[in-house]
Amino acid sequence: MLFYTVMKPLVQVALRVFFRRLEVRHPERLRMPGPLLIASNHPNTLMDPLVAAVNRRQPIAFLAKSTFFKNPILRAIMESGNSIPIYRRQDVETGAETLTPAQLEALNEKIFGRCYDYFDRGGTIMIFPEGTSVSERRLRPLKTGAARIALGAEARHNFQLGLHILPLGINYFDPQRFRSDVFMDLAPPIRVADYAEQYRQNPEAAAEVLTEHIRRRLESRLVITRTDEEDELVTQVERTFGQHLIQDAEETLYDNFQLSRTLLKAVRFFEERDVGRLGEAQEKLRAYHQQLHQLRLTDESLEARPGGSSRAVRAFGASLRLLAGAPFYLYGALNNYLPYIIPSVVAKRATQDVEFVAPIMLVTGMLTFTLAYVGQTALVYHFTQSWGWALLYLLSLPLSGFYALSYWGNLAGRLRRLRALRLFRQQRPRMEQLLRQRTELLHLLREARETYLARR
Repeated sequence: MLFYTVMKPLVQVALRVFFRRLEVRHPERLRMPGPLLIASNHPNTLMDPLVAAVNRRQPIAFLAKSTFFKNPILRAIMESGNSIPIYRRQDVETGAETLTPAQLEALNEKIFGRCYDYFDRGGTIMIFPEGTSVSERRLRPLKTGAARIALGAEARHNFQLGLHILPLGINYFDPQRFRSDVFMDLAPPIRVADYAEQYRQNPEAAAEVLTEHIRRRLESRLVITRTDEEDELVTQVERTFGQHLIQDAEETLYDNFQLSRTLLKAVRFFEERDVGRLGEAQEKLRAYHQQLHQLRLTDESLEARPGGSSRAVRAFGASLRLLAGAPFYLYGALNNYLPYIIPSVVAKRATQDVEFVAPIMLVTGMLTFTLAYVGQTALVYHFTQSWGWALLYLLSLPLSGFYALSYWGNLAGRLRRLRALRLFRQQRPRMEQLLRQRTELLHLLREARETYLARR
């Protein structure tokens, strides 16, 4: 518990740095008093409990698979971090010791008892009913453990405990990338006491019905694709033309979430009613992306087409700003490059599982930036013998780091636009064809959008 209390503020800062945007819809539901059981999907291993914990003032206990507790050091961290082991058959069967079904059931009954005691004190527990973490936009079949724990805790108090289940949908827009976005959507809470009569008649059936209720609430808060091909199609449309399909000028992550769900519904609509148009859009989108990849361009770089004095003035102004900001960029890059690049290198070498990339980068980044900033500040103090200069230098490190990151993004975008202009001069027919492809795609998508909205 001490570790949870000490680390939470540091993790809050780390997550705000790691994610560009972390948006919570219906945050008041995450502030409701306990006892509370948060049931969430599980796409990004250790990141999922962290993004929930930093947004709830009350401490959260986490049910985690028992394999995390085998290493003594990791076990100490997990227990001090308010985690409770849950024993899954696949974990104990592949481990050093094999438990009989009766022993496994006894272990988990003991864990259920710990959960009941935690709820008795008005506590909050987070559980992932899918049982495994997979970095896909899917919702795997839910285990009944969450429902059984909730119903058992209420039955212990003759359904007078007041326990609620809060389904939480976590949507990552690019889970492996630094400075990506995460959208959390909280469903209305489920009152467990509403299942009292069903539980008294048939506990197992009540658990199945409650699990199905949780599943439906989660599905309404998630982007769920059926196949990798469908996911690829929707992702390409989102990232390439999303800004053209969202009408709201003040774009939020909820707008992006709604766009994704609408696109999926539209795909299924055209699969049933006009599969030819869907196939045409898919083929044109694939060909357009292939051309962009071959030319090392992005769709955004094609927005700045040649012509017009006002465009030339804006381009000249952007170039001046980049030139003026170069010294500040160099200062930020030199002071932050090593702690910035080490986490991605470590993550790539440490795991091939995409679900673990982001947590490894986050933890490693917390260490590298802390050590680098402390060490660099100590060196400045050593050479200046002035706490004032040392403090000023320390404050400049994160500020210059963010500036360098923003500058590099602007510079890369500017270089791609210049490349597009150069290619337009050197390979005009090919670039004009690419622009026609883009125009046709936008027209096709807008037409399909209007058709879907009119007929759905």
